[in-house]
Amino acid sequence: MHFRTTALIALICCALPSIAVADVDKGVNAIRQRGCESKPGVRDALRRSRGLDEVARQWSKGGRLHEAIARTDYRVANSSSMKIEGAKNERALLQIIAGNYCETVLEPEFTEIGVYERGDTVWVVVAAPLTLPKADDMRQVAARVLQLVNEARAKPRKCGSRAFTPVPALTLSPILSRAALAHAKDMSAHELFEHRGSDGSTPSDRALRAGYNWLTVGENIAVGAATAEIVVKGWLDSPGHCTNIMGGQYREMGVAYFTDFAHKGDIYWAQTFGTEKRK
Repeated sequence: MHFRTTALIALICCALPSIAVADVDKGVNAIRQRGCESKPGVRDALRRSRGLDEVARQWSKGGRLHEAIARTDYRVANSSSMKIEGAKNERALLQIIAGNYCETVLEPEFTEIGVYERGDTVWVVVAAPLTLPKADDMRQVAARVLQLVNEARAKPRKCGSRAFTPVPALTLSPILSRAALAHAKDMSAHELFEHRGSDGSTPSDRALRAGYNWLTVGENIAVGAATAEIVVKGWLDSPGHCTNIMGGQYREMGVAYFTDFAHKGDIYWAQTFGTEKRK
């Protein structure tokens, strides 16, 4: 998954006294509320974020914004930044922001702000944090993935150059979901992104371990998708993953995701397809 980051820099001459960083976010929110450059304001204020304060501090060390984000625990869906040098006071700084970064300040997608100041330079970062589904949301997310997959299977579709006719809906299998979760956890723990597990296991091995007496098995994986909609769209846009989704040989599906929610880390998804042998 790719997330957007942009950075702009405004420079004015002369080294001057430092600015009260604690009030910069309030000033930015005042601009955001009243509007700038004849554009209307935005009702929702930006929340001050310690995580983004750290991003701003890391950015002050040099390099690109996305590199600074990577050095922190802050997860970002979209971000932008402002670097202002030489403003003589807070009023001058806010005038520069309003005159040079109006669109950034008024972007409604952004919800948080971080600030760092050193000498006569102020680094400001605004962002929309990446919100990942929680472990407790697994049942609802799996149901949504199933719904989206079955909507896709109900229509003719091309996966790359291969055409598919509609196929019957899948049902959700708790056993296949256990197999999917085992692989999602394994990928997260070992930072893997492949169908072969850290122990050498294959999708069919994991299905069998979970107790699924399979006739046929398939698997899709993904990393970084924050919602059911994003992960299914990614699979449908990929010919190989799409072929699995449209596979008429499958009757059931399991799906799961996992990340180390206590620390920064990518979210890993596994989707396991199968048909059991007749008893």
